[in-house]
Amino acid sequence: MSVVTPNITAILTFILFVLSTLGITWWAARRTRSRQQFYVAGGGITAWQNGIAISGDFMSAATFLGLSSLLYFSGVDGLMVAAGAVASWPIILLLVSERLRNLGRYTFIDVVSVRLAERPVTLVAALGSLATAVFYLISQLVGAGKLIQLLFGIDYVLAVTCVSALMILYVTFGGMLATTWVQIIKAFLLVVGGTIITVLMVQHFGFDLGQVFQGAIAVHPRGAGLMAPGGWLTDPVSVISLGLTCLLGFLGLPHVLMRMFTVKDAKTARKSTFYAVSIIGYFNLLMIVIGFGAVSLIMFNVDYQDAAGALVGGRNMVVLHVSHFLGGDVLLGFVSAVTFATILAVVSGLTISAAATIAHDLYAKSIKQGRASERSELLVSRCAVIIIGILAILFGIAFEGLNVIFITNMALAVAGSANAPILLLSMYWRGLTTRGAIYGCLTGLAASVSLIILGPQVWVDVIGMDQPLFPYVYPTVVSAPLAFLAAWLFSRTDHSARADGERAAFDEQYMRSELGIGTSAATSH
Repeated sequence: MSVVTPNITAILTFILFVLSTLGITWWAARRTRSRQQFYVAGGGITAWQNGIAISGDFMSAATFLGLSSLLYFSGVDGLMVAAGAVASWPIILLLVSERLRNLGRYTFIDVVSVRLAERPVTLVAALGSLATAVFYLISQLVGAGKLIQLLFGIDYVLAVTCVSALMILYVTFGGMLATTWVQIIKAFLLVVGGTIITVLMVQHFGFDLGQVFQGAIAVHPRGAGLMAPGGWLTDPVSVISLGLTCLLGFLGLPHVLMRMFTVKDAKTARKSTFYAVSIIGYFNLLMIVIGFGAVSLIMFNVDYQDAAGALVGGRNMVVLHVSHFLGGDVLLGFVSAVTFATILAVVSGLTISAAATIAHDLYAKSIKQGRASERSELLVSRCAVIIIGILAILFGIAFEGLNVIFITNMALAVAGSANAPILLLSMYWRGLTTRGAIYGCLTGLAASVSLIILGPQVWVDVIGMDQPLFPYVYPTVVSAPLAFLAAWLFSRTDHSARADGERAAFDEQYMRSELGIGTSAATSH
């Protein structure tokens, strides 16, 4: 396999996708004139469109590249990620989607601050939202850089820069409408690509699924241990922490929650979630077959190893090598282009969410205190997109060597520690006060980020220290309970007049939510 010779199929498919999405951006730009249109596509996205777009947000580079590679290297432990992700969506369906749509306007911070003191809650919650977006962006750009570097032999930094430039173009001009349709196209192509690889994989093993897994056991150095726990998660605390990271993390992802506001009502939001979980579940099943099947096909295949015996292109390129093995340059080109489309779509969704946090939550609500004009807010949004794109390049370079699913789960750890506890408490606990929300969010954010930095993925792999100061990759088992505890403690001990009013306001908010009556974020104290 030639790994630095340009793949003509990939180039042509790349060009076709980029041109088509630029056309979508031009079409969307003509319809994006207001804040509502820019942030949530005017609330006019249908249930099936939004469901596919939500599944597209999930089916990122972390899933397609990272999950297949995790299963390839770590075995059955990787199923924890797949199962945790799918299990989180029924929780979103039952607990969050309908109330979120009834209470919110543009962002999940609107919901959190609806009955609390708007300005301080917004400032603090924005930190968690932005930290989540940054970690998630890093994972996508690392995957994109490695992909383009593998196929075209160009410099990694140049590859990351190109992806960021396209993302800035999509979001700046097309807003949420363009981002949604890019997600829909990409999700369709990704499911088609995954299905083709899986069918060819099963065909290679005589349409016997059992042989796919038996072949992996026969080849892998761990043998039957590949199907036993302990290859990646070596202790119960790590298992629990990863489960909490997946469960709470998806509940707290701002760019996913933001999609609940792009539909007309709560019923449509609920349908969107049902469509999303169906597609995500199917796609994860495909990744399981691909990940284990890849072991027997390419693990010791010299065509896919460099001089040192490592996988060509790095640990994230398993699914691309499998595509080449099963379908040659044609399938490799198609799958590569689809993966590229995946990354572009996800980073666009992340960027518009981060831009909304900066322009709507911080600038319009906090700095201007509701007096910002639509024109100035949109200008700040578009400037924020450019700044985020530049920061994403810098972080993408710094985290080049890590598995993308590890980086994505860092984003989930921050979201599950800083965002999810406050979101759940604001919707379901009458006792939450402004003081509790602020200290709960700050505690979860500080604990998750600091423990990630002190853990093995950053302290050892990025910074270069010998031993981590915190032993676990994902800190959610510590940071999330601390966030809940801080929110509870500082709310219970808050006896101010404002706190009494906020508790009383919960009853009215709850009734409005149950009746499906929208609540404006402008009603906060």
